[in-house]
Amino acid sequence: MTPDLMEAGAERAARAKGMHHAGGSTESGGRSADFGRIATPGEVDVTHGRILYLEDVSVSFDGFKAINKLSLDIAPGELRCIIGPNGAGKTTMMDIITGKTRPDEGTVFFGSTIDLLRHREADIAQLGIGRKFQKPTVFEHLTVFENLELALKTNKGVRASMLFRLDSAQSDRLAEVLHTIHLSDSVSRLAGNLSHGQKQWLEIGMLLMQEPDLLLVDEPVAGMTDAETERTAELLRHIAQTRSVIVVEHDMEFVRALGVKVTVLHEGSVLSEGSLEKVQADQKVIEVYLGR
Repeated sequence: MTPDLMEAGAERAARAKGMHHAGGSTESGGRSADFGRIATPGEVDVTHGRILYLEDVSVSFDGFKAINKLSLDIAPGELRCIIGPNGAGKTTMMDIITGKTRPDEGTVFFGSTIDLLRHREADIAQLGIGRKFQKPTVFEHLTVFENLELALKTNKGVRASMLFRLDSAQSDRLAEVLHTIHLSDSVSRLAGNLSHGQKQWLEIGMLLMQEPDLLLVDEPVAGMTDAETERTAELLRHIAQTRSVIVVEHDMEFVRALGVKVTVLHEGSVLSEGSLEKVQADQKVIEVYLGR
């Protein structure tokens, strides 16, 4: 696929998605959801204005309460940052959302109707929740294009995989994602030859190929250059125009660059919430986190 064809495909896919997701912007920088419409089969029901809802969630490991009566909700199209000291429960929270860890008590819903505690980890990924861990995990011996192609949401059976050929819609989608993650010029490069930042973007692109409604991203700018960090902030803001994104991060300048609502966790529960400026001025946050 030549760069001009990829660019054209990206534009077609973007126009189609723009028609599908027509609407204004939320306070967090994402789209405004049409909460009044009736949910259709195969879509996450966000008619109540929340795509993720946790209430009074708790889990203990060998007597240590990693999550303690945690309540949190995320709006459709919202980009939210989660910060807090080590041991605050950030990773455990993501483990619970994705089905890796089962809480001892509490409620976890994806949209208004999907009880995530009734589903296994693999099923939750299929439902529309993608997760990116801190260390990039790409197929380094394959090209950028091949990594994205493998990540397509298709039948992964042996026969189906052997007979698989990209159709025009899939080609357009792949081109769109390449453009989004700024790797259109690196489509034929081996993933192993990419910079650290580019590998992070490629893995985000692989998740986007799965068409998640909610994306969980763990410390995306760790080890990045200043230029890569700035571009990653731009990338996440762009992604939040069409889906919800939760970012766990320690880099306060990166969080400031995102300019979105921040939730501070401490000892497994919410300590403070609001703009970065608001939580930085919160004496409780200063004492347990920022003052260290």
